[in-house]
Amino acid sequence: MRVLIVGCGYVGLPLGTELVRQGHEVFGLRRSAEGSETLVAAGIKPLTGDITQPSDLQSLPGPFEWVVNTVSSTKGGAEEYKEVYLQGTRNLVDWLAGSSIQKYVYTSSTSVYGQTDNSQVKESSSTEPKSQTSQVLVETERFLLDAFQARRFPTIILRAAGIYGPDRGHLFLQYLKNEARIAGKGERIINMIHRDDLVGMIIAALKNGRAGEVYNAVDDEPVTQIHFFRWLSETLGKHMPPFATEEENSQRKRGLTNKKVSNRKVKMELGYAFQYPTFRQGYTAEIQRLDQAGQLNTEPEPR
Repeated sequence: MRVLIVGCGYVGLPLGTELVRQGHEVFGLRRSAEGSETLVAAGIKPLTGDITQPSDLQSLPGPFEWVVNTVSSTKGGAEEYKEVYLQGTRNLVDWLAGSSIQKYVYTSSTSVYGQTDNSQVKESSSTEPKSQTSQVLVETERFLLDAFQARRFPTIILRAAGIYGPDRGHLFLQYLKNEARIAGKGERIINMIHRDDLVGMIIAALKNGRAGEVYNAVDDEPVTQIHFFRWLSETLGKHMPPFATEEENSQRKRGLTNKKVSNRKVKMELGYAFQYPTFRQGYTAEIQRLDQAGQLNTEPEPR
């Protein structure tokens, strides 16, 4: 297959590397040529272009049979989300419609679920988030599903939970730097997915996913924040982080959710078998990697 990976970065690069290994012809699209040598070394053909600019897409060397959109907003606000996710997606669909495309996989986010009641959510659960950025992701998903209904555009949506892996994982990195704080009573649930499992799920969706479907990309074990830190504390022999102050809690992000995301559909329909079924296996691998590289900080926070 000729494959285009849009946003060939933290997820897209290992995805492209594996697809090349499997014998596919892979192109990686980035906004700038910076880091192109990394793609070339992995056997990926680098392309430069901005999906918010339709003229950039017209100059790409299509056609492509598989397209994966793993683009990132670089943590912008609602306006940047609209430009990168919503308008960028519209431009991609307009450009690809009528071509020989067979599968289009879009990595969305489990933040589209706005539930705050500790309930379990699945792909058919309501998507009514309070945060403006998550509302843009919902709008982008609806556009893609409408494109499937109206034009039979071969959309598959993966709603990814919090991605962690090599050098990634916000709470984990905060904990290593002795900067972590337990929010509230630590009861908020964290849903996670290891980068390598997200890569595996994308490939499973390309090969076995049904157009027009949504799948949750999340591991087997949602965990409360306090239990996550307790496991890290016991594993690394470090103190638990302190609880956040009243002032710190009041400054927490609005629109935070609290739900358990189900992965039953991705396992049943795509037959996906996890490399890292829970955060325990995934973070054990990362801890071992850091330890072998001499980069593991187990110094306790001064008390």
